[in-house]
Amino acid sequence: MSNVSSVSEFLLLAFVDTRELQLLHFALFLGIYLAALLGNGLILSAVACHHRLHTPMYFFLLNLALLDMGCISTTLPKAMANALWDTRAISYQGCAAQVFFLFFLVGAEYFLLTVMAYDRYIAICKPLHYGSLLGSRACATMVAAAWGNGFLIAVLHTANTFSLPLCHGNAVDQFFCEIPHILKLSCSDACLREVRFLLVSAFLGVVFFVFIVVSYVEIFRAVLRMPSEHGRHKAFSTCLPHLAVVSLYLSTATFAYLKPPSISSSSLDLVVSFLYSVVPPAVNPLIYSMRNKELKEALRMLSQYSVFQRGTHLFHLIF
Repeated sequence: MSNVSSVSEFLLLAFVDTRELQLLHFALFLGIYLAALLGNGLILSAVACHHRLHTPMYFFLLNLALLDMGCISTTLPKAMANALWDTRAISYQGCAAQVFFLFFLVGAEYFLLTVMAYDRYIAICKPLHYGSLLGSRACATMVAAAWGNGFLIAVLHTANTFSLPLCHGNAVDQFFCEIPHILKLSCSDACLREVRFLLVSAFLGVVFFVFIVVSYVEIFRAVLRMPSEHGRHKAFSTCLPHLAVVSLYLSTATFAYLKPPSISSSSLDLVVSFLYSVVPPAVNPLIYSMRNKELKEALRMLSQYSVFQRGTHLFHLIF
């Protein structure tokens, strides 16, 4: 039995073997990464700069954008570097860091999505109590709880996973370090402890999901009772993007970590992991801004201000 301390690096999954396709994958990942940074960065700037967006809903959205930027920055840069430099290696410390930050950010994001469902429930079902139930202190406490929850989950799983002895080499069959694939390298008896921890985390995820479902059942009942068609449209425009994000996020992450070994395959694992670790951070800004008039207006004003500033700067340079 070779102990984990004897492993200095892991080998990640190589997408393709030919150099041309590796460079194509690098260009594709770079485009997705830059789009995710740009989209989430615009949301951060819009919420921070416009006082009309200084509300609990947009405060939570600002934190979601931060988590999305961190999540995609945990996985894609290393995959891009490996494709560019034609290598598969990642250091032991780098692999542990990927597992820690991925669990930290994903755990915090899921908790925050639950908080955002509560925010929509209060706003639509109990609008008269919105200011008292979701004041600045309450919002800061819930966001801090989300980040703290993710941190505790990350410490637990990272410490437990990387204390396991490895018996089956160091090749991780994934484009980033993911716990199910690291467990495949460990001794079967030793990894049962981490499997139990994953099941406990999955149970907590189910509890959060039930809370989200109950919240949205009450939300939809309240929306359908609204006499105004405009009011119903506005309520759905703020709720449906959140529900779409939760559905994509939860379904793919649950399948990635709890799928039966009998249906596991390299291509399927790759697609599912890509869907929960890369796609949500890249498309969340588009989903949340597509039907949100206030956010689109703030982004339009931000772009106009940026163009005006560049024009003023250019004018001063010339004259």
